[in-house]
Amino acid sequence: MSLTDLEQAISIDLDGTAVSGVYARPAGGDASATIVVAHGAGAGMDHPFMSGFTRALNADGFSTLRFNFAYREAGRRFPDRPPAAIAAWRTVMGVAGELAVQAGRAGEPVWAAGKSFGGRMASMAVASGMDASGLVFLGYPLHAPGKADKPRDEHLPGITMPMLFLQGRNDPFAIPNEQLDAVAERVGPNAVVEWIDGANHSFEVKGAKRPAAEIGASLAERAASFVRAHVPSAE
Repeated sequence: MSLTDLEQAISIDLDGTAVSGVYARPAGGDASATIVVAHGAGAGMDHPFMSGFTRALNADGFSTLRFNFAYREAGRRFPDRPPAAIAAWRTVMGVAGELAVQAGRAGEPVWAAGKSFGGRMASMAVASGMDASGLVFLGYPLHAPGKADKPRDEHLPGITMPMLFLQGRNDPFAIPNEQLDAVAERVGPNAVVEWIDGANHSFEVKGAKRPAAEIGASLAERAASFVRAHVPSAE
């Protein structure tokens, strides 16, 4: 996949395993924050949804770092187990901080975001002590489809940083919708759910076909607004 003028391919060492990443900083070097973005279980960092989302954030004044988990880099189908995925998140967040320092932006807020599996692993990493300025979920997999009685939410109420859930109303991983609303209510005012009417788990809307890159980009404005509202120095 070709890179934009702002993007650079990087290699990230995950405890001896090299994985790919793409880092981008807005022209001029200043950024409201760095947003690290992880892919979902079935597609890697180069999926058009991912690049569309991060490139729209770059255009809106944010630095981004998207990356592959080790299983995806190796071409394996099944996602890494949580301990490995959490360790990857910790490493990549550290790399994002180092890149900000190299750009002369020490102390720049670093947020963690992810599509489905990637976002859930970010939240588990934060719950186990990973430092982040906030979380953005692009379709949180609250439960497996049809298994609302087995929610994956036990760690969420302990997270006190800002959290934005961008969720499709027709997402089978979050039906009934009221269940995710109830989770956010238990978490407290730091958790906000924004529902996308008609959207499924990939944020596709029936009868309104759009390229995946455009769908990803359409979510960037919502994410950017939320992050800016929680970054005191941002204009």
